[in-house]
Amino acid sequence: MNTAVASNHHGGATDTFESAMKKIPAAVVFSHPVHWLAFGGGAGLAPFAPGTFGTLVGIPFVLLMGGLSLPLYLLLTAVLFAVGVWLCDRSAAELGVHDHPGIVWDEIVGYLVTMAAVPLQWQWLLIGFVLFRLFDIVKPWPIRWLDRRIGGGFGIMVDDLLAGLFALLVVQLLLQIYSF
Repeated sequence: MNTAVASNHHGGATDTFESAMKKIPAAVVFSHPVHWLAFGGGAGLAPFAPGTFGTLVGIPFVLLMGGLSLPLYLLLTAVLFAVGVWLCDRSAAELGVHDHPGIVWDEIVGYLVTMAAVPLQWQWLLIGFVLFRLFDIVKPWPIRWLDRRIGGGFGIMVDDLLAGLFALLVVQLLLQIYSF
């Protein structure tokens, strides 16, 4: 099922973000469990800032997982990352668009990384959210470097993993300085 031919910087056809978004109908996303999960239950179909909407889907995951011990939280996050490598790879391949903007499973997992060992208070949820989105959008070195050089599902996931780690470091530093 190749319903779209577009790509970002990973090679192939070159369509704009907007045209890539228009080429994946909601019916396609909702008709296949792989696409539905990769698109964050449909959050990736948002007409603007799908990554931000995808990160919002991560908040209930953080709240549900927040009561787990840190080792169990990290293990579950690692499993969700591994599942995401397969899920994003398969969805991107079937859609014919590497790292389609609507694929937001990577943002969900990246936010989970950001929120490891962070208090479940609204202030810290917000700070983690903003920092993760900042690192995911700006993509400082080596995030952008990895994003441009690694393809497939791992390539889709790894830049958000690193953005999550950068945001986690800043949140942990802020936790040491401030306590809400």
